[in-house]
Amino acid sequence: MCFAHGTVGRFLVHTWINAEPVPRFYPNVVTLTTGEADIVEQRQAVRILQKSHLPGRWAVKDSFATLDIARLGFEVLLEANWIRKAHPKAATMVSGLAWERVGPGGDDAFPAALFSDDNFAMFSARRGGTVVAGGTFYRADGVVGLSNVVAECDDEPAVWRDLAALAATTFPGQSLVGYESDDELAAARKAGFEIGAPLRVWVVARS
Repeated sequence: MCFAHGTVGRFLVHTWINAEPVPRFYPNVVTLTTGEADIVEQRQAVRILQKSHLPGRWAVKDSFATLDIARLGFEVLLEANWIRKAHPKAATMVSGLAWERVGPGGDDAFPAALFSDDNFAMFSARRGGTVVAGGTFYRADGVVGLSNVVAECDDEPAVWRDLAALAATTFPGQSLVGYESDDELAAARKAGFEIGAPLRVWVVARS
């Protein structure tokens, strides 16, 4: 999803950073590699970004669960695992929900221009006219990232299966990746996703 932020974010050798506010639930720093030298650069990038005076709380996605930045004023917001579905297939929806692709204005948390990006797709699902589930896709480097998955507890495994089918239809032939924790991770597993290595999301500690 780094690409979804347009030209504001910047790729360093081992890290992606963004010194501007980002869409809701997205981090301002993402680690891209692991190793002692990499971690040194990543911590330095976090220190530099701290001087940019980002408003409110902001987050760092520690993609390999190796970046200890508690001493820099961060606390762990989320312990999660990477998930992957190597070959999702187009299939009949199983949740019984009415799915539709969200267009501009459908979610003010995302820049309107993002909805004209062919690599981006957001879907929502309704039951009785009320939105009860959804998810966001972004295609880059031969994979599709799945994020912002929302579902009511009883619907979770079926919603994950539906989202995998929607990804296969929208972005054929692409592997589907993301990360989840707790009940959402269990639901993804039930829906046939492989569970991978751990990661952390750090957030600026409350004062």
